[in-house]
Amino acid sequence: MTVLLRYDGTFDGFLSCIFEVYDRKLANFSIVRMQHYHPSLLCEAIDIGTDPTKAARVWSGLHKHLSRTKCHEIYKSFLSELPQIEQVLSDFIRHAFASKGKIENDIGHPAVLAVSQIAHKVHREKHRMEAFVRFQRTKDGLYFASIIPDFNVLPLIVSHFRDRYADQDWLIFDRKRKYGAQYDCKSRKVSEVLIDLADEAQGEFLPAHLVHDEEIEYQKLWKGYFHSVNIGSRKNQKLHVRHVPTRYWRYLTEKREW
Repeated sequence: MTVLLRYDGTFDGFLSCIFEVYDRKLANFSIVRMQHYHPSLLCEAIDIGTDPTKAARVWSGLHKHLSRTKCHEIYKSFLSELPQIEQVLSDFIRHAFASKGKIENDIGHPAVLAVSQIAHKVHREKHRMEAFVRFQRTKDGLYFASIIPDFNVLPLIVSHFRDRYADQDWLIFDRKRKYGAQYDCKSRKVSEVLIDLADEAQGEFLPAHLVHDEEIEYQKLWKGYFHSVNIGSRKNQKLHVRHVPTRYWRYLTEKREW
């Protein structure tokens, strides 16, 4: 019978499940997030609590078998939230622990190839979020940005904005996953926040009554500048979309319809 390990969906929770796999000497198992669990007569379900100590032991062990870059690829792949990603990562980790040598370039193994490909996709989404996120200044001086990334890249982009906007209080909110990262410039710390935005504040752009008096004027000024420097006769829509895919236009002030 297959043992089904249920966890809370966090990375430490996933690593805790991997620890239990080895501790219980499980051969046939599957790892699933609580919200994705479906009862089955063919599986024995076990709830695995998140244990930072156990997670740290697994993570430390992986660093002994893999490079720092490859370990980071495991984390990025986990953030993809793709179906069956736990199975892919479990196969990858078991292969890494079972091999005497490095498996980094063993692309003949399906899990090694999959992790490399998925991590690349997540990294590309991270890069685009860093490029296309736009902040709006609220009435209380907080710079707010709303995003809907394909993957859960918010943990990956925090350091970029913390370094770039170190002198400002800001909040980046993931509308799809309903949580955000808030930076306080006084303490220079980033905190995870869970908020429930009002319906009128669910879009990429905040309504006028929530933004600073100067914000709308700055947006109009930028939009006017963008159109004034645009040369219509040299417009290349295909090239433009290649570099700025249409699904990211929602974040750009110059693309906003007033």
